[in-house]
Amino acid sequence: MTAMNDFRMRRLRDLKSDSATLISEGCKISGLITGSGDFLINGEIEGDCDLGGTVTLAANGLWKGSIKAGNVIVAGHVEGDIVADGKVEITDTARITGTVSAAAIAVAEGAVVEGVMKTTGSTKPVEFVEKRQDD
Repeated sequence: MTAMNDFRMRRLRDLKSDSATLISEGCKISGLITGSGDFLINGEIEGDCDLGGTVTLAANGLWKGSIKAGNVIVAGHVEGDIVADGKVEITDTARITGTVSAAAIAVAEGAVVEGVMKTTGSTKPVEFVEKRQDD
């Protein structure tokens, strides 16, 4: 599979093979989160992060603050800015209030983004219909 095909698939989460740090539903974290590796958020975060890996905010997840990461996948609710060095994937269940900035941005039909989307790479934001079913 070529890099272009990987981009067209938009499935950052499908490309990951390592296990992520899990913040479970019902868990709430306040403060600054830093580090490397991937994070899967099902709970609530109030604060900012500067992470080297992929941050995945599940449909039940809530993030109040800024997200800065390598890649970001949003299915939940973000109240703050998102800055990714790589890609941002915004699914059909996502609700974002804030600026989204990344080298590439994919937005599913049905997602709500109240703010500005800026691509830092050569591609413009891409729309898609979410066909992936969560387990």
